[in-house]
Amino acid sequence: MTRPELFPEVRSVLDAPPRLFIGGRWHERTEEQSLPSLDPATGLTHAWIARGTVEDVDAAVQAASQALAGEWSRLSPDARGEILWRTGDLITQHAEPLAQLEALDSGKPIVPTRDGDIPGTAEVFRYYAGWPTKIAGATRELTIAHTLGMTLRQPVGVVGMIVPWNFPLLMTAWKLAPALAAGCTMVLKPSEFTSLSALYLADLLREAGVPNGVVNVVTGVGSEAGEAIVRHPGIDKVAFTGSTAVGRAVMRGAADSNLKNIALELGGKSPNIVFDDADLSRAIEVVSRGIFGNMGQNCTAGSRILVQRGIYAEVVEALGRHAESLVLGDSLQESTQIGPLVNVTQRARVSGYVDLAEQEGARIITDRSIDPGLSPDGYYLRPAVIADASNSMRVAREEIFGPVACVIPFESEADALEIGNDADYALAAGVWTSDLSRAHRMAARIRAGVVWVNTYNSTDPAMPFGGVGQSGVGRELGPEGVDAFLETKSVVIRVGDAE
Repeated sequence: MTRPELFPEVRSVLDAPPRLFIGGRWHERTEEQSLPSLDPATGLTHAWIARGTVEDVDAAVQAASQALAGEWSRLSPDARGEILWRTGDLITQHAEPLAQLEALDSGKPIVPTRDGDIPGTAEVFRYYAGWPTKIAGATRELTIAHTLGMTLRQPVGVVGMIVPWNFPLLMTAWKLAPALAAGCTMVLKPSEFTSLSALYLADLLREAGVPNGVVNVVTGVGSEAGEAIVRHPGIDKVAFTGSTAVGRAVMRGAADSNLKNIALELGGKSPNIVFDDADLSRAIEVVSRGIFGNMGQNCTAGSRILVQRGIYAEVVEALGRHAESLVLGDSLQESTQIGPLVNVTQRARVSGYVDLAEQEGARIITDRSIDPGLSPDGYYLRPAVIADASNSMRVAREEIFGPVACVIPFESEADALEIGNDADYALAAGVWTSDLSRAHRMAARIRAGVVWVNTYNSTDPAMPFGGVGQSGVGRELGPEGVDAFLETKSVVIRVGDAE
């Protein structure tokens, strides 16, 4: 099948030399200082990105530090807001090439990327455009005689941002937009698997009016550029999204360096709980999307589908039919609903878990064969529905990060809560019921940072997002997203003696 023609802007990014964006300028690197960027649909190299070093990170931190003390700190709050709004507009204007870049780099199907990820990214920037003028301290009544107490809200400083490969542009916006609203400067490291949209965004930010040095983009691998960001003494905060294992390393590195502030958005093994009074026609559609959307490469993926015993067989059968109806194909094709996984390692990992499920005694009820018309070198994997799973199985306890649904039966509300909360992760959960009282009880008692009732993965810039326990530290989005990039300074002023 012939692939759609690439936009000129996309071709320009693919053909550009490997480069870093530091201090408002592009810095080219040689072939020996670069990494291949692979197309998951074909396994072929379609671009080269710079392999950032400790020295590159240091240069980016210096540029960010200078910008923090320079023009950026003198801009009025409304001017910062205007820059954020213009960024949102520019993302909308460049939606088509951005969607193609995301699909090419990550394997994401083009339609949900163009219609969901890119508008969602613009929406985040526009939401935070209203926040710079709302940041304010407060006066306080003090017991100390003849004094005035007040607080100031000030930017935390230079922020290191390490972004994952599953939602490259959207996750960048979740961090970048509130940090800009707060007045911070930053060093951004996208995943080495999906760096192209961040490089494209750097030019859009410059066009929107972001001063030189405020946003710096250093591409490269986590063990080099990422480690340098975490341990750099000139970085005041690290905002990281990724696996729990790497999150632990980030926490250790932050403590061992300058005890920098951290925000961690980590893994999940989220329960999506379907009661027998749920609207099954809607529930099955959305529950399926909750695990198979973005090929299951989502920290909130509803990978543990808990179904009440009386409707278990019906739901399992329906989920299997839905999974097999999804069109597996090239990420750039309009008809594709399931694209390739991000890389060969991820495909092998996910496929291994499906094999493990059978070894553990569960049933795979879906076909695993791949259309021979697809590139044999692409990282394709059909979605899998695992029936007769128990919560003690590894496939039900470990984060797979792929299109694999473990369907687990439960008897009662108490049983659903016990199974749902029996996990190492606590990021998200879903509840499907027509009983409003039950919905409130479940939402209150499920251990998770986010609970969706009769919907799933419904995120909005106004609502805080994050997990508890091994699923993370801190919150993104909403007012909390701005707070995460601000420090509170207390000021006590003596105003004179009494007459």
